[in-house]
Amino acid sequence: MTTKGILGKKVGMTQVFTEDGELVPVTVVEVGSNVVMQVKTMENDGYEAIQLGFDDQREVKANKPAKGHAAKAKTAPKRFVREIRGVELGEYNVGDEIKADIFEAGEFVDVTGTSKGHGFQGNIKRWGQSRGPMAHGSRYHRRPGSMGSIINRVFPGKVLPGRMGGKRVTIQNLEIVKADTENGVLLIKGNIPGANKSFVTIKSTVK
Repeated sequence: MTTKGILGKKVGMTQVFTEDGELVPVTVVEVGSNVVMQVKTMENDGYEAIQLGFDDQREVKANKPAKGHAAKAKTAPKRFVREIRGVELGEYNVGDEIKADIFEAGEFVDVTGTSKGHGFQGNIKRWGQSRGPMAHGSRYHRRPGSMGSIINRVFPGKVLPGRMGGKRVTIQNLEIVKADTENGVLLIKGNIPGANKSFVTIKSTVK
């Protein structure tokens, strides 16, 4: 199966009515115009993929290699660059623009982004564990439980307090409600990873 993909920026959530009168929550993703920065082939790179760039970067922020790479595609340096594998290479050339109309309403996609960072959190918030009794006699309120039966080490995979969020997350099988090429946005049913204004990768679903 040929994969399609596009890069975008999460704008926020809203809700729209379908033709049946159903109210559907959607996430608005600004995709604007993606530029094909590079086409990777089996002969040159050992695998096949296209490299997309999204959201122009100020010249003063870009280094010399980034400027030269963008110049080959006759575009400005980009803030967000990602590769899409499994595409039909014959359909793409360096410098081509990809817009929202690559997807249609009713198609299903996988969306990858960076989850919201929550900083250092305890077991209850980070892993959804239950707390102990809050009565005066209890000495176990919100702290982690038993470390296991082995002394002087902790079992691998033991869930403990630590940094929460800020990780790469993919949500699968999300439906495209509307592809608005005129305004350069995709409306995706439900929520997607990340904070508003964060970058996301949208690809044809693998399932």
